[in-house]
Amino acid sequence: MGTANLSHIRCVVFDVGETLVDETRMWGARAHQVGLTPFTLCGLIGALIAEGRDHNEVWDMIGVGRPAAGVNPTHEDLYPDALEAVAAVRDLGITVGVAGNQPAAVESVLIAAGLHPDFLASSERWGVAKPDPDFFLRIVTQAGVAAGEILYVGDRIDNDVLPARSIGMRTAFVRRGPWGYFHASTAAVHLADLRLNSLLELTAALST
Repeated sequence: MGTANLSHIRCVVFDVGETLVDETRMWGARAHQVGLTPFTLCGLIGALIAEGRDHNEVWDMIGVGRPAAGVNPTHEDLYPDALEAVAAVRDLGITVGVAGNQPAAVESVLIAAGLHPDFLASSERWGVAKPDPDFFLRIVTQAGVAAGEILYVGDRIDNDVLPARSIGMRTAFVRRGPWGYFHASTAAVHLADLRLNSLLELTAALST
């Protein structure tokens, strides 16, 4: 775990996909929708990630339209440490937000799954998506504190750490999901203030 002085943090904001939510079931369902095995679809996405390309290019690669129907997460799709980590940060008296590149419908779904942050937002509702810095500026407005008092937690260097850092936020990188494991091997991972293997490591860092 990377170390940093985070005693001044007043708000922690979590990404959604592959940070709080395990998207395995979602990608498996999408594979079946387009007539592929999950292994094939995920292998192609992994190749795009390794080349630094947008994973949504996979649909053009396959030669099909992007599946219109999404798969909403349930309580079972949350990573085992998600609920405990959110609750633990709130117990420290720190505001908790959840904001990621997701359809607006996911907001109510996450609440139903047991997540109860102080604020929850989606790229669709805001009309701006990561890595656009305006997405992170919206977080600052929503949190009501200075950018430097916000810690953004995500699994990607390109979509999470770098754009959040560019507007003055502090960042935590969690090594999980395909982007997390690949980006953990890059030099840029050291730009994150914290490098985590589990969200449960976060509260220890915030308590020091």
